[in-house]
Amino acid sequence: MAGVASRVLGLVRDRILASQFGAGDTLDIYYAAFRIPDLLYNLLILGAMSAAFIPVFTSLISKEKKDEAWELASGILNLQTILLVAFSVVVACFAPVIMRFLTPGFPIEKMESVGIFTRIMLLSPILLGISAIYGGILVSLKKFLIYSLAPLMYNIGIIIGALFFVKFLGPIGLAWGVVLGAFLHMLIQYPAVKFSGFKFTLKLLHFAKNEDVKKVFYLMIPRTMAIAVTQINLLIITIFASTLKSGSLTVFNFANNIQSAPLGIFGISFAIAVFPMLSSCAAKNDEKEFSKIFSETFLKVLFFIIPISIFIFILRAQIVRVFLGSGKFDWEDTHLTVATLGFLIISLFAQSLIPLLTRSFYALQNTKIPFYVALVSETINILLVIMLIGKFSVQGLAIAFSVSSIANASILFFVLRLKHKLIEGGKILLGFFKISLAAVGAGVIIQMAKMAVANTMDIDTFVGIFMQFFLAGLLGSVVFVYLCFRLDIEELRHFQHSMTRKIFRAKNSISEDTGEISGI
Repeated sequence: MAGVASRVLGLVRDRILASQFGAGDTLDIYYAAFRIPDLLYNLLILGAMSAAFIPVFTSLISKEKKDEAWELASGILNLQTILLVAFSVVVACFAPVIMRFLTPGFPIEKMESVGIFTRIMLLSPILLGISAIYGGILVSLKKFLIYSLAPLMYNIGIIIGALFFVKFLGPIGLAWGVVLGAFLHMLIQYPAVKFSGFKFTLKLLHFAKNEDVKKVFYLMIPRTMAIAVTQINLLIITIFASTLKSGSLTVFNFANNIQSAPLGIFGISFAIAVFPMLSSCAAKNDEKEFSKIFSETFLKVLFFIIPISIFIFILRAQIVRVFLGSGKFDWEDTHLTVATLGFLIISLFAQSLIPLLTRSFYALQNTKIPFYVALVSETINILLVIMLIGKFSVQGLAIAFSVSSIANASILFFVLRLKHKLIEGGKILLGFFKISLAAVGAGVIIQMAKMAVANTMDIDTFVGIFMQFFLAGLLGSVVFVYLCFRLDIEELRHFQHSMTRKIFRAKNSISEDTGEISGI
């Protein structure tokens, strides 16, 4: 639920930004300024966490080597903080030169503003880097609640910046909101990590002697290279979008944020949750259980993502108008965002499977294959951007992004299946077909309901467009569940059982509560 709340709050954040600034220069500057801090975070932190730290830390914990595990956490925290501070200082010094490369199409004043925003926002990867270590520890210990609350706090910080800091500081308040969000992201996880037994030791060069730290470092190198290829994708988008008309970069980001909500809730969350189990199976050489867990999670992702993709595609205009269409976000901005979202959503299934597929390789301590595949898919992306941007403008970026994402997921799946033949390909194919059939059937009903509401209500008002979105989506959801039941889709039963367990667990906690906090 915390993950869902965070994604919903992210849409609220975007609505606030859209209504206050519209798709124009200010938000172009804001989103362009994210590129370098995000690059540092993804290269120096995300690679270490997903590919290296969690498997090694989990292995130590499973072997009851807690002292070594905490020493590893301290060593990685020391190493990454030194690297992040050093890189941030260098980038801050050379920000004007970097911005000329990153935003070649921006006017000089706009380019200078990106540099100022970037210098402030460089504080965020340092704070998020510390928070990522905390998050890696919590995930390894399977304490997901506090971990899932951290993104919620990050969005709250950005919203505070947009609503309050901007009033006193002007647009630069947006950058300080990002820093506040990063600080809150770190702060909320600290108590849980502290109570889990973590004790930080400041030994600046001790990590160089720690074999586990060295193992993490070596494992993260190929993963970091794979992420670097992916980050090039975002840099390419920023570079080319800067040459288009004002607001193009903002439009792409708004559309991407909308489709990223289900991606984060289902694709990334499922992959994160199952990663320790996959790592444990790999450590025990239990390939049969590894394949079983992978196949079940693969179908769970598809069970949610395929219908959501169809729902969003059919209702994309209503979604954009409901979540973004207010204040300075005018009709032209809406039209461009709807068109861009339509192309991005085509690859949502692939984007949602990539986290699971890559983490499956990482659990097997194979970080090279995802790098090579990312390199191929990014080459496809760049070639398509060059070919399409002249004719399709910002939609060309979305088309290239979708095609390269589908290529990435497809290659990863087939390589994984070739290397691990126990992957239940027949079961996955049958599940994919049945889920798709149910989703298409529900999509037909959504389209009919959308047209019916348009004929009975004034959809030029917020209430009308919201009711069209809500009623059509609700009816489609009911039909999808019914069709899944009729088609005997196994994932529906799993979802029902999961919800039933949670409900009864909650009831038991309430009934057994005699004044003490339940479960402690």
